[in-house]
Amino acid sequence: MTSTPRTPRLTRLLGVLERVGNRLPSPALLFIWLAALIALASWLASAAAWQASLPGGELMIARNLLSAEGLRWALTAMVDNFVGFAPVGAVLVTMLGLGVAEHSGLLRCLLLRLVRRARGPLLSFMVVLAGILSNLAFDVGYVLLIPLAGVLFQMAGRPPLAGIAAAFAGVSAGYSANLLLGPVDVILAGITQESMAAIAPDYRVSVASNYYFTAVSTLLLALLGAWVTERWVAPFLASSERLDNAALEAAQERPGDTRALWPVALWTLMFSTLVLWASVADDAPLRDANGVLELTMLVPLIAFYAAVGGLLFGLVSGRYQAVGDMVAGMEQAMVTLAGYLVIMFFAAQCVAWFNWTGLGGLIAASGAGLLSAFEGQGVLLLLGFIVVSALINLFIGSASAKWALLAPVFVPMLYLLGVAPEQAQMAYRIGDSSTNIITPLMPYFALVVAFAARYRKNCGMGTLAAMMLPYSVSFLLVWSLLLALWLFVGLPLGPA
Repeated sequence: MTSTPRTPRLTRLLGVLERVGNRLPSPALLFIWLAALIALASWLASAAAWQASLPGGELMIARNLLSAEGLRWALTAMVDNFVGFAPVGAVLVTMLGLGVAEHSGLLRCLLLRLVRRARGPLLSFMVVLAGILSNLAFDVGYVLLIPLAGVLFQMAGRPPLAGIAAAFAGVSAGYSANLLLGPVDVILAGITQESMAAIAPDYRVSVASNYYFTAVSTLLLALLGAWVTERWVAPFLASSERLDNAALEAAQERPGDTRALWPVALWTLMFSTLVLWASVADDAPLRDANGVLELTMLVPLIAFYAAVGGLLFGLVSGRYQAVGDMVAGMEQAMVTLAGYLVIMFFAAQCVAWFNWTGLGGLIAASGAGLLSAFEGQGVLLLLGFIVVSALINLFIGSASAKWALLAPVFVPMLYLLGVAPEQAQMAYRIGDSSTNIITPLMPYFALVVAFAARYRKNCGMGTLAAMMLPYSVSFLLVWSLLLALWLFVGLPLGPA
């Protein structure tokens, strides 16, 4: 009698996780349900005459969204809620420029140059680093760098799956780190600022509020990812002789790429010099009448730099025949944002409704009262919030959707306990990024499994989760420790 082989425990656990997560609605539908819940909760809170006092003495009172006043406000403010939602406009402007850089082939060329000539442990470091940097263009790293890394590792005589794992760790687990500011900083800072409207309407969260920390995190995670690859993942994986021809073709340098990089380098030098000249002196053009440098200007500056760099690369390399060809890159970028805009429409309504009803301030004040014993223990609160974010991330994949759900509650609550919104935002980014690579509910998880299956036929979700677990645990622990030490020393997370 033949016994049925037992399913590995990890595979069974992942199967349960996948089934539970698949029952969750799409992010857009989730926000629709949440909006209905907010309306119902506002009616109940108003009927119960729920009120609470903020530390400054302001009295918060629940307002009924289902009343005539609430209904009129919801209808008249709907368009303004969406158009004025901080993450929307900034992301659209940023992606206009980055879309040209991606469409022209500039980003692909830079990533290829970054990793192609590295060997040994340096190859692992460069692949993880390239994965982190690829997040400037949203999800380009998933479809470009991950399959490319498998080929590069195989060409170097190393297990191709180790290359895929290293790239996946950089692209996904290191999603919130970078040496440059990108769309992630814009989106999360906007949501954080919107979440403070209930208790501190004039509070402003800079796009660069986490920049110092994320820049240092980039190098730390690249080194840590390389160490995990060399110490654990590469020895665990067996080499394969199969070759991914599609990815191999993508790894080849195209004619004209080298020549096209020279004008981009010159443009980078000119642009950096111009920005420094316009911002360093107290009376510089980019400073206001009080000599303050407005960091909100970073968004159009990033978009302009990326657009011109992409245009120069496209014209010199031959990808573009005329200046007007760059418009196709902008249009393509807007197409990729269609799903994001749908989610942000409903997220904007939820955040605005939450603030108008007063529920955000009431929950924050009540929650802060319950957690008052931890007042002054900011690091401990942030470490706990990292764990909460990491666990929620196993079920909801979208970083912006999760933050739009969590920020209106946790940001004001932690703020009342002495934790700055920028600190709460960074704690969320750590927890959200670290567990991306071990949940089958992450949108690109199945795609990475398909890339790995090109080299190993029996590769499944359990195999990929086993490959990525060392990265996830290492990133979560070390990154959290770095944040704790950073705050303990009293270093700023970003420019004031």
